[in-house]
Amino acid sequence: MGIGGMLLSLAGGLGLFLLGMNMMSDSIEKAAGARLRGILEMFTKNRFVGMIVGVIFTAVIQSSSACTVMVVSFVNSGLMNLYQAAGVILGANIGTTITSQLVSFNLSEFAPAFLLAGVIGVMFCKNQNVVKIANIVLGFGVLFMGLSGMSSAMAGMRDMPQVVGLLHSLRSPLFAIIVGTLLTAVIQSSSVTVSIVLLMANQGLLELPICLYIILGCNIGACTSALLASMAGKKDAKRAALIHFLFNVFGTLIMYVILQFGMDFVVGFLSRISRDPGRFVANAHTSFKIFQVLVLFPFSGWLVRLTYLLVPGDDRKINYRENFTLKYIGDKVVFNPATAVVEVMNELDRMASLAGENLNRAMNALITLDEEDIEEVYKVEENINFLNHAITDYLVKINQTTLPIEDLKSLGGLFHVVNDIERIGDHAENVADAARRRRETGLSFSKPALKELGEMLDMVNDIIRYAMEIFTTGSEAHMTDVTRLEDAIDEKERELQERHIERLKQNECTPEAGMVFSDLISGLERVADHATNIAFAMREKD
Repeated sequence: MGIGGMLLSLAGGLGLFLLGMNMMSDSIEKAAGARLRGILEMFTKNRFVGMIVGVIFTAVIQSSSACTVMVVSFVNSGLMNLYQAAGVILGANIGTTITSQLVSFNLSEFAPAFLLAGVIGVMFCKNQNVVKIANIVLGFGVLFMGLSGMSSAMAGMRDMPQVVGLLHSLRSPLFAIIVGTLLTAVIQSSSVTVSIVLLMANQGLLELPICLYIILGCNIGACTSALLASMAGKKDAKRAALIHFLFNVFGTLIMYVILQFGMDFVVGFLSRISRDPGRFVANAHTSFKIFQVLVLFPFSGWLVRLTYLLVPGDDRKINYRENFTLKYIGDKVVFNPATAVVEVMNELDRMASLAGENLNRAMNALITLDEEDIEEVYKVEENINFLNHAITDYLVKINQTTLPIEDLKSLGGLFHVVNDIERIGDHAENVADAARRRRETGLSFSKPALKELGEMLDMVNDIIRYAMEIFTTGSEAHMTDVTRLEDAIDEKERELQERHIERLKQNECTPEAGMVFSDLISGLERVADHATNIAFAMREKD
């Protein structure tokens, strides 16, 4: 086989390897992304615990880039602060070395068995849980088939003196770091680059000392994904990506100095662990990362503070109640499938706050007849309508991506919640219409009628608050309160309708005022229905 054929074989093997990596990572994230996200949210309050979670999380999904991009997205959404993010990012740098450890054990001979098992599971199994696992196994098989192809191509190159001579001429440490950085930046995965270096070392194409410098470059190149993802985000998202970048830059500088003065010691130490060249490279990758984390973890707070110097200032303050602007989702926010649904829920919580406040503003305007309050209700309603369309469009868009399976089940409920919140906003507008009508015609309500409206509004405010707490936290602690209030508000509406009829009979109010009053309490009862729908929306997953 000529050099062209070997390069083609190498490219084909690399393509399969990358495909297998993506299949594994995507399948694991799709199958367990929601649970993993929950773990990240729950166990990252402490920086050390966050680091341990970062190690495990990255080892499971086989991608530090995916982990750091998710962390950047969390920071951008306000779910995690920079100090918590620092611990997870440092842990992710250790977890990413698991891939090279797997590759070093040379499981290529088992690749056909993994492929067959994965294909059988995907094609013939009806159980979705089995299909999820089968997709992961299939990705594993494709990955090792790719490794086998690359290894075969490199074995042929070993017999070509010109190729061996070219690779052995790579002796400059700085040039090796640059090569590792650029190659990883292009491939977007340090695991893949280190695996290539590992195979070359196994075939004797690269000398072991130069492999160590390429690995250092790989670590810097691995920061590209997070840096690119943060560019459209807020300043804290940029700072989170910079923590990842600074850790690897400082870690590389430390290791570079150590290697310059103690290369023989480092090579001797790693060789004593294993004399196999592939295992040498994998162990070097893991050892470097662990050492860097041990050295830099105590200074992680300083890394965070340094990012504030490099990215100074705060994000421009936006009054989200006046501007037609999305806060948690949109063009200026980091998109990550694993956090997309969380960001939608944050946006819906904000939309619900606007709708609830607007309802109370409208009811206040009904009593005070304040024209500014009435105008403000209409302005906020326009904002709520904008959010309704923007969030719905976003839900349609993310429905076409590889969301975690648990999040896919939630989409139907989220569509309903958007609609229910928008309807609450419409009822606030109806109240403003009544206030304007009262202002223009001089309609008046009796004191008992105003008192009854206030009592019913208090009950509606309570049910909205409980419903949104259930929706945003997933806790069902107030579910009985919601069902109790729903029944009580229905009963209250019937009771007030009867009282209002009695007042009409006694000529205590005009028919025009009575019609408006009847519409108002009916509207408040429907608002309670929408709140109940919100409380139950996420329980009714398909």
